[in-house]
Amino acid sequence: MPSNWLAFAEDDLRAAHACLRDGVSNQACFHAQQVVEKALKAVIAEKGDIPPKTHGLRDLLTICLRHSADFAVFKEECSLLNRFYLPTRYPDAILGSLAKGLPSREDADEAIQMAEKMLAFVKDVLGEEGG
Repeated sequence: MPSNWLAFAEDDLRAAHACLRDGVSNQACFHAQQVVEKALKAVIAEKGDIPPKTHGLRDLLTICLRHSADFAVFKEECSLLNRFYLPTRYPDAILGSLAKGLPSREDADEAIQMAEKMLAFVKDVLGEEGG
């Protein structure tokens, strides 16, 4: 089951890069958030738990921290990526949820870099082969 989560995370990473290439920064940020969500759910599944039906990266990270304190280094990344879930998906999302409106290309670049870093970490933790 974890490898299924990781395969979907890899697909989201490819989608994030494609969106960035096409200049759709909000969707690049959404897919970066999804990479991390699915990677964290892979860890939870590997540990024998059922991944919760949540998109909250901080909630998922808290569960992963029960298995390894090493995940603590990603608290800031999870907080930053977490903010992209709703406002990048729905035009009527909570007004002001992103201070500067839709994410910029720079935001998308940063989000993708965070997602790549966290996915690589999770693959290492799970002993999965790269890419």
